[in-house]
Amino acid sequence: MGEKVAMGRRASRRWIEWAWGAWLFVLAPLSLAASDLSPLRAQFQLPDNRVDYAAAKLEVDRIIDPSTDTAAVRRQLDQWERAVRGNVPANPTARQVLDALLKTLYVPGEWNQGKPFTYDLSDPLGKNPKNKQLATYLTTRKGNCVSMPILFVILGQRLGLTVALAMAPNHLLVKFADDEQQMWLNIEATAGGFKYDSSYQRETGISDAALDNGLYLRPLLPHEGVGVIASTLLEHYGAKKDTDALMAVADLALAANPKDPAAMIWKANAYYLQTQQRFTSKYPNPADVPPALHGEYARLTRENLAWFAKAESLGWTQKTPEQEANYLQSIQREKTRRGQ
Repeated sequence: MGEKVAMGRRASRRWIEWAWGAWLFVLAPLSLAASDLSPLRAQFQLPDNRVDYAAAKLEVDRIIDPSTDTAAVRRQLDQWERAVRGNVPANPTARQVLDALLKTLYVPGEWNQGKPFTYDLSDPLGKNPKNKQLATYLTTRKGNCVSMPILFVILGQRLGLTVALAMAPNHLLVKFADDEQQMWLNIEATAGGFKYDSSYQRETGISDAALDNGLYLRPLLPHEGVGVIASTLLEHYGAKKDTDALMAVADLALAANPKDPAAMIWKANAYYLQTQQRFTSKYPNPADVPPALHGEYARLTRENLAWFAKAESLGWTQKTPEQEANYLQSIQREKTRRGQ
């Protein structure tokens, strides 16, 4: 009798839609099958001093879209590196190199043919996976909070800067190690400038617990950054409902960074999908699940809820409808400001 009651209960939450690219920040003025994953797995296994952000990103993009011309993208990266170096003064400090990178990407001039990189206001919630690919961003020069910070760290790494990816809720940013000030500076790549930690906390609702637990705003080690770069692959497999591949990539990301909130939520979602595919599709009423399968059904449900609970215990919270509405209003204001 007790088993039937347990089988008949429905969890109150099992699936959370996760998409990077849900924040644009306007700045205040401040100075596959398992075998297909083997190349990506090799990226995760590299020591930090050998991690190449470009190689990791291109591998993720190639898995999602096999037609990706990685050689052409690398040539474009070479061109942009040369353009930045053309704006670097002689005997530069790291900060001067950083300023040249910001200028080259975001300030109109001959170095970018008068067409700087800007945030893509037509896809503010990051719904179009193509827009998160490096090839698309380099071609259109319109990006989001996936493509924009990733290109920035790729070029920063090539220029010898100490840069790292960092996370905020549904958002990526870049950290720059400023030797002169002996501190990390936040680079908001969606707008091409600097931003305080306190601003991210206020605008994205980061809790003190999330900060204390290292969930957000800390500079990620290079191998942890590979996990963040692979987040678009988690979205890809989630959309395809490929639970085996989704679980495999989530496990790679969590092995690199056990506190990766995106990987935790997608792992929870993978268990939800497995429950749907193996049980709910055949037995819409949980009480009808055959007794021999009760253990597996209970395990999947338990794991699904446990991964949500783990993320929440570290300070992760689900974005509220009010936050999304406020964000979309800010996008509309920015469109108006730009005359779009």
